[in-house]
Amino acid sequence: MRNFFGIIFIVLSSTISLAQTKLEYKLEKNAVFTIKQNAEQIITQELDGASHVMTNKINGILEFKVLEVRDSTYKIALKFKDLNLNMKSSIQGELLNVRAKEVNPDDMQSQIFNSLLNRPVNILLAKTGNIIEVKGGDSLVVKMAEASGLTDEFSLKMMKKSLEKEFGSEALSKSYEQMTYIYPKKKVRIGDTWKNKYTGKLESQNTWTLKGLTADTTTIDGIAEVHMDVTELATTMKLDGSQKTQIITDTSTGFVKKMTVKGLSNGSSTMTQMGDQEIPTTIQSSITYELIDNLNEPINN
Repeated sequence: MRNFFGIIFIVLSSTISLAQTKLEYKLEKNAVFTIKQNAEQIITQELDGASHVMTNKINGILEFKVLEVRDSTYKIALKFKDLNLNMKSSIQGELLNVRAKEVNPDDMQSQIFNSLLNRPVNILLAKTGNIIEVKGGDSLVVKMAEASGLTDEFSLKMMKKSLEKEFGSEALSKSYEQMTYIYPKKKVRIGDTWKNKYTGKLESQNTWTLKGLTADTTTIDGIAEVHMDVTELATTMKLDGSQKTQIITDTSTGFVKKMTVKGLSNGSSTMTQMGDQEIPTTIQSSITYELIDNLNEPINN
């Protein structure tokens, strides 16, 4: 009898692993998910045998609250609960060090990023994780620009244009879709693959593989070819590379429990003050998203 139940267990386990499953978000109204984000980007430029290394770090706490459940989409409020920014140059030293919760009345950057906290933007999320629409990012940019203390119209417009590139509705959509857009439209079984792509400053062609599935967790691995084309007032960057992603999600909700993204890209950059000279450039990046319960948990900078 014991052997009989053992055989039944093996058969059932095999059936579960071979069965096709619909991977998707399964969210309930008023559900709240708090995510800790840690990102590091190391930019290395080589010129005439000398190196310039820029290290950028972003650490934050994000809150996602489900406002509405629709047939094929979810309306979600996204808030920044905390945000720390640090930028260092191997030549110029520390260029930026902002902790959004610690307001310094003499520091414009401090006031700008403090105004970002706890101001929700609304996301329309498809069950695959594709972000269909973001509303509120543009008004968020206005609040941030006003918090700068600038009064002349020209300077305010320049500030808004700069902030729109990171915090406008379109920019937020492209940025956080890389955390959410991970599921296929079709049913899959363990070992199956599917593809999607991200657009924006970082374009990527992604191939995902379902590596594991239990009643509690779903494990997905991703590889991608990436292209970066960034044009700023004084700098441009064009790079190509690859990216690897490891994801563990909650099977019951589809929401990320932990995601790690590592990337390496190579190419060139140019700076206005150096004319059209191309500078060999490498960007190494690492981002983690982790579901947390305690908002009081500190974030490292």
